[in-house]
Amino acid sequence: MKTHAGEKPYQCNHCDKTFSDKSGCREHMKTHTGEKTYQCSQCDEAFSQKDHLKSHLMSHNGEKPYQCSQCDKAFTNKRNFNSHLMSHTGETPYQCNQCEKAFSVNVHLKRHQKTHIWEKNI
Repeated sequence: MKTHAGEKPYQCNHCDKTFSDKSGCREHMKTHTGEKTYQCSQCDEAFSQKDHLKSHLMSHNGEKPYQCSQCDKAFTNKRNFNSHLMSHTGETPYQCNQCEKAFSVNVHLKRHQKTHIWEKNI
């Protein structure tokens, strides 16, 4: 099915994420089911998405194509590189919905949000 530019008619059954093509949606859904069909040929690691395997393979050969121009850090994938760039700009787009804290990296927000759960359980 052809879609118009920017249109994302395929939605994940497990979350709100949407996709422009069916195969992208299917690939994404593997992250929820735990299915890991992409096996690394150099170690025991397996991945649910082909791009994740591709990034992982770079770690075996030392390839880091995303180089920060402001410091010496380099990255195997664009997502981590972009998150790193925000550390230089001070941008913090990930806002906690329970307090005033904001973070430049989504995983840091998720880790922080667990502190609110722990506080409630004490």
